[in-house]
Amino acid sequence: MDHTLILQKRIQQSIDTKQAILQNAQLLGVTAQVAQLIIDAYKAGNKVLWCGNGGSAADAQHLAAELSGRFYFDRPPLNSDAMHVNTSYLTAVSNDYGYDVVYSRLIKAIGNKGDILIGMSTSGNSANVINAMAQARTQGVITVAMTGETGGKMKPEADYLINVPSTDTPRIQECHMLLGHTLCELVEMALFGKE
Repeated sequence: MDHTLILQKRIQQSIDTKQAILQNAQLLGVTAQVAQLIIDAYKAGNKVLWCGNGGSAADAQHLAAELSGRFYFDRPPLNSDAMHVNTSYLTAVSNDYGYDVVYSRLIKAIGNKGDILIGMSTSGNSANVINAMAQARTQGVITVAMTGETGGKMKPEADYLINVPSTDTPRIQECHMLLGHTLCELVEMALFGKE
């Protein structure tokens, strides 16, 4: 096995996926709209919540930290959190009610009209994320799905769909981080005035 060839192949696949995004005016337009929604939500005193499973949970936590901590420069913190970080809550609700409701139950408690929920799932078929988005919509929380190519079952529950044009989980996650980082940058620039 030639490790260098595998590396080259994966890097090229990542470049190809990003090139497909770069040429997708609709996807870029939706992502820009989501950036403005987040900016407007923060100006109105709302928050941004994130959820996902596995690698998508890690990405959700990473992006929440970019907003609540800092991104490119020192500035006040923004109200953003990944909904899986309280392990006592997560394990208790999973045990007592089932894993499919861990996020929807928390949205019921903390979701306010005008907040934004960003659900991350490469397949778009994670039941707990779908349930959270459905619950969020009943409470006036704006829903954003970050998925792979089809949008999966999350698509009907999403007010805004950011669907990476790929069916390959690692490539989708890489692009979720690229787009997520860019969202954070746009929000930070708009709210705190640095280019």
